Amino acid sequence: MRNLCVFCGSRAGRRPEYRGAAEGVGHLLASRGIQLVYGGGNVGLMGVVADACLAGGGRVVGVIPESLVGREVAGRAVEHAGLSRLEVVDSMHTRKARMAELADGFIALPGGFGTYEELFEILTWAQLGFHAKPVGLVNVCGYYDPLLALCDQALREEFLSPASRRLLIARDGPDDLLDAMLAHRAEPVQVWVKEAEQL
Repeated sequence: MRNLCVFCGSRAGRRPEYRGAAEGVGHLLASRGIQLVYGGGNVGLMGVVADACLAGGGRVVGVIPESLVGREVAGRAVEHAGLSRLEVVDSMHTRKARMAELADGFIALPGGFGTYEELFEILTWAQLGFHAKPVGLVNVCGYYDPLLALCDQALREEFLSPASRRLLIARDGPDDLLDAMLAHRAEPVQVWVKEAEQL
């Protein structure tokens, strides 16, 4: 794995452990020679993970829509000026597609609606066979317990197949998660809608 995309909040959250996990991911990627791909932000956990990776001597590529360039949050520019490379794209849709194109795998740290949306879109793409890259989340202080419970509920109620449920790898810490993702082998995609049912 040479490039890893991280989805995370543009806020830091209320617990110091969230910031610690973001720093941990940034340092870990730098130490393993894995380039960070992320949304290009300078605020919240986005800024923390990028700063940590850069501080560890790692490379960081940000992808940001032009509509966010030049904006400020709490007196800070939204875009990160110190990255190895910052790509400015035309829309949020293009941003997500470009990050997916650059990445060999995906990690979600704590975040809000944007993080959930990015995580579930990339999982959906995996379920449909659009990619076979590992997808994981760092479950800091049980932050993602309700989401994981929802995934398990979808499995029990047969809205997810067991293979689809296994697409999401969850661990409490960054090191364990990255090791699990490196060991991940994608399962063959099963056709889940028969042709006759499409008519």
